[in-house]
Amino acid sequence: MSRKSVLAIVILTALVLAAGGWALATLLDSPPSTPHQSNNATQYNDPDWTFLPEDEPALPLPDFRPVVTRVMPSVVSVTSEMVVSGFFGDYTEYVAGSGIIIDSEGYIATNNHVVEGAQSIYVELTGGGTLSASVVGTDPLSDLAVIKVDDTDLPYAAWGDSGLSSVGEWVLAIGNALGEGITATEGIISRLNVSVNADGNILYGLIQTTAAINPGNSGGPLVNLAGKVIGITSVKIVASAVEGIGYAISSDEAKPIIEDLIRHGHVTYPWLGVSASSVTPLLAASENLTVDRGAIIVEIVASGPAEAAGLRAGDIITRFKDKEIMDLADLVQAIRDGQVGEEVEIVFVRDGDTKTTSATLAERPSS
Repeated sequence: MSRKSVLAIVILTALVLAAGGWALATLLDSPPSTPHQSNNATQYNDPDWTFLPEDEPALPLPDFRPVVTRVMPSVVSVTSEMVVSGFFGDYTEYVAGSGIIIDSEGYIATNNHVVEGAQSIYVELTGGGTLSASVVGTDPLSDLAVIKVDDTDLPYAAWGDSGLSSVGEWVLAIGNALGEGITATEGIISRLNVSVNADGNILYGLIQTTAAINPGNSGGPLVNLAGKVIGITSVKIVASAVEGIGYAISSDEAKPIIEDLIRHGHVTYPWLGVSASSVTPLLAASENLTVDRGAIIVEIVASGPAEAAGLRAGDIITRFKDKEIMDLADLVQAIRDGQVGEEVEIVFVRDGDTKTTSATLAERPSS
C-alpha cells in the first residue's frame, strides 16, 4: 500500500470518529423530544383543579364513659362448674362467661353454652359479692339461657330495639373477657341480620360487630351509645387470617325467647317435620335439578306436618307462606316466624313440576 493510501485511511477514520463524537454530544446535550399527545389527553387537563373544601367539620369521636358507667353495674361474671369425664375419671371444669341482669328481681340473661350441663353456677357482681344462681330455662337452638339469683334491688340493663340499629353505628361489648373481670371494648356494627352456623346449629338475627369479643364475653351485652342492650354476644370467627368479626344475638331476636324461658321454662317453636339442605347451582348441576335455589327435603319425619301435607324426600321448597326460599336458612327462619297451629301454603318443585300444598305447623318436639 502506498504512503498516500495509508494517509487517506487515517484522515477518513479521524473524520468518522469526529462525526460520531459530535453525534453523541448532540444526543447528550439536546432535550428529549416531546411525545405526541392525543387531543383526548389534553382536552380535560385543568391546571387549577383542586379538591373541593369540606362543607362540614369532621365528627368527633364519641365519649364512651357515660355508657360504661350506666351499663357496667348490670353486667355480671358467670362461672359454671362442670363435671367432665376423662381418661383418668371424672374431674371438675370451670367455664367463664358473662350475663346481663334484666330486672331488679335477679333474672339474668346469658348464653346457653355458658351454663349448659352445669352442676353449679356462680355469679359475681360488678360491685362486689358472689351469689349462687339457678337455671330458669335454656334454649340450645338460639344459644340463650336465663338464670336467677336470690337477690333484689339489683341494677339492671335497659333493653333496646335492635331494629333501629344501623351499619356503622358505634357499640360497646361489655363482659368477663378471658375470665379476668368485666371489661369494655368498642367497635361499630358491621352487618345486620346475619346467619351463622355454630357447630351445626344455625343462629339467626345476629349483629356483626368489630368490637373485640373474647372467650368469657359470651352472654354479655352489646350496647349502643344510649346505653341500651341491642344484642347478647355469642360467637366469633377464630382464624389466623380473621380479625374483628364477632356476633351478638340481636335484642329483637332474643326478647321473645327470654320471655318464654322466664314464663314457661322452655321455648315453643313451630315445626314442619323435615330435614332439609340448601340447593346451590353446583348441586343443581350435579344432580340435574330443574331449579338452582331453594331447600331440598332430605328426610320426612313420620306423622309430622310435612308428611300430612303430602311432601316427600326430594321435593324442593321454593316458597313458604309469603316468603321466597333461597336456601335452608330461609326455610328455617320462615318456619320459626310462623305459629303453632298455623296453616301455611308451601310451593315446591317435584320432578320438574311446580306444585302447591298446605301444612299445619305443630309444636317442635323437645327431642
